Amino acid sequence: MSSDKTVSSNGAEGYNVFGISSSIAATLILISPILFTLVAYPDTFILSWNEGRGGFLFAMAFIAAELVGLKYSLTKKRLLMVAGMAALTISYFIALPYGLSDYIRNGKDVYNVSLVDSWMWLWDFVVMAVFVASSLILLFGKKWYKIASAGAIYLAGSALILALDAFFPFDSLGPLQIVVPIYLQIDQAIINFVDTSIINVGPQTPNSSAEPALATGNLLLMNGLHGPFALQVFWPSAGVHSMIIYTLVMLAMLIKMDMPLTRKLIYFAAGTLGTVATNLVRIVSLSLYALVVTTDVQEWEAFHSIAGEIMFLPWLGIYLGVVIYIENKRIRRLQAGLTSGAASNPSTL
Repeated sequence: MSSDKTVSSNGAEGYNVFGISSSIAATLILISPILFTLVAYPDTFILSWNEGRGGFLFAMAFIAAELVGLKYSLTKKRLLMVAGMAALTISYFIALPYGLSDYIRNGKDVYNVSLVDSWMWLWDFVVMAVFVASSLILLFGKKWYKIASAGAIYLAGSALILALDAFFPFDSLGPLQIVVPIYLQIDQAIINFVDTSIINVGPQTPNSSAEPALATGNLLLMNGLHGPFALQVFWPSAGVHSMIIYTLVMLAMLIKMDMPLTRKLIYFAAGTLGTVATNLVRIVSLSLYALVVTTDVQEWEAFHSIAGEIMFLPWLGIYLGVVIYIENKRIRRLQAGLTSGAASNPSTL
């Protein structure tokens, strides 16, 4: 059974099912498991990437951004099939407090899991990633990744990061830990520059030097306005997880954009530098928070748990929006040039 097709007043084709746009219907179905968990387990929506389901909110934003307003004919049959898959996904979340969560937790011993919490959240993101990707394949076919892949890739990337954290926590994954000392050395230089050139942030470091920050390996020693504070940094907190997420989401967007490879590489490189800068801003902010605001561990951890997401994800969204705006503007300019050229040089028979 095909969907009902209507034509809007501006001449653009729109597609309706169940009395609403098929793209909106698809969006509502795809985000329905997230909406269910938001209502059923609101306390689990903590923004920190490894402490709850806060990442679901950003996945929902990616899904809506790509699907809402999409002019694509989706059949009622396929939408109903996806709705059935959504019901199965919701049943997973319903079953968690009724024994399924304990079953998953018991798997930690079988698979030698190091961090149980990351192991537990991992399966939520795996289930959602499989559901969203399978639904998009069903709705759009083999070209789904060129239409609306960002949400599925974000969920899969989050699952990958949680898996790495569950099996290789702290500094056990050496290659990813390499960047930490570099970040901390830059952080030390920035903090000490701020202290000497902008505003006083502390008398000295715990080693009695004249500077408020001292980086050694993955350890940052500070002595600020509220006393000494030691910050030990591992690869997830250094922003490695955000770099992986950026890489996956950016590649998903660039794959479906029609532009020369050189332009894609330029956009990717610029976004990489921006992500590195965002990670550095986050680390410096965490240091300044301990130096200037408080050395209370619980208060600092509360800020640390949300600092990454409130900086990285807005940056990613803004950067993707800027790239899309620039490319759309370029395409319109090219189309306008072709139109004016055709008008000035009409063909003759």
